[in-house]
Amino acid sequence: MAKVNEHYRKLSAGYLFPEIGRRTRLFQESHPEAEILRLGIGNTTEPLTPAIIEGLHDGVERLASVETYSGYGDEQGSADLRKALQAFYASRGVELETDELFISDGAKPDSANIQSIFSQTSIVAFQDPAYPVYVDTNVIAGRSGEFNQESGTYDNLVYLPCAKENNFFPDLPDERVDLLYLCSPNNPTGAVATKQQLQKYVDYARKHRAVIIFDASYSEYISDDTLPRSIYEIDGAKECAIEINSFSKFAGFTGVRLGWSIVPKELVVEDSEPGEVNRLWFRRQTTFFNGASNVVQRGGLAVLSKEGLSECRQLISYYMENARIIREGLVSLGLSVFGGDNAPYLWLKTPGNMTSWEFFDKLLEETWVIGTPGSGFGPAGEGYFRLSAFGHREDIEEAVERITSRLKL
Repeated sequence: MAKVNEHYRKLSAGYLFPEIGRRTRLFQESHPEAEILRLGIGNTTEPLTPAIIEGLHDGVERLASVETYSGYGDEQGSADLRKALQAFYASRGVELETDELFISDGAKPDSANIQSIFSQTSIVAFQDPAYPVYVDTNVIAGRSGEFNQESGTYDNLVYLPCAKENNFFPDLPDERVDLLYLCSPNNPTGAVATKQQLQKYVDYARKHRAVIIFDASYSEYISDDTLPRSIYEIDGAKECAIEINSFSKFAGFTGVRLGWSIVPKELVVEDSEPGEVNRLWFRRQTTFFNGASNVVQRGGLAVLSKEGLSECRQLISYYMENARIIREGLVSLGLSVFGGDNAPYLWLKTPGNMTSWEFFDKLLEETWVIGTPGSGFGPAGEGYFRLSAFGHREDIEEAVERITSRLKL
């Protein structure tokens, strides 16, 4: 008799973004005249740049000739793309071997899948608030107890609160943990970890033979050169950290799908030797995954070209100007706003002790603007609200005008 994976039943009702969609549909049904502006989900909006389009076209054209046609590629990613990423990291002082790089179809699946190479009994800790995929996939894997409605947490998982008082970067866990999920620049808070903050976590992980799973998907948005863009800028990180990254927000590949993970050969856990974790991830990928699209990988190569990097950084500047416009509008209302300076997300303290879902409804009803309730990212997100800088400039300006003129505070 077949049975379902019972751990799916532990997942708290209503994944964040579907619930936003449900509430939005109900509002539109009762307000058909409303023109909704979306500053919620972090989905890029601007076209791919010319160099990337040329690279993608090149990928397609290669399939049209017997001399350049390719079928299955290397599951770990094309050698050319991994060499280009190796050079990209080297330009920042981070030396990697090409077989420590694994090309994938995005940071989200890598963030979900990476936990599968570690023991099911691992004690897992997360920044709170956190991107839901970190928590939910560990619940599905069976590492949690039941969901506690009162606390908004899962039993047996360790939550590391991020608040204004600790600059939205968590203190070290009080107990020993095995896997630590960190994201910088952080989604949703927009906070960026300093080298000193990350060094404390690296030292902790090395001491306890723990592994940091470091999501650097927004690293290209960091403009402050004193802030680290890679965990491997931190002494000792190769012994204890896996880095996950993506072209999605870097180059607008949210729908194109291309990312990468880095598993250094130096990384060790309690029961492994150097190189074994790297080999396990290679085995996982070659078993479950046939590699990223050959066409898309040509686009990734174009991103890392001189022209591609220049164009993508101009696009990032466009989104960060959006963030400035949003921030200034919110501050003009006397609201407390964090992030938006080295990250495309702004983390807003909800006014008047409103819950984050109460503020979601208020913002939608009064301004026809959608954001993301902070409680959807974890219990420490309650009382906060995320706004995204991804959008067309005219829509951003219109949304800010509506908020500043219609929101009743």
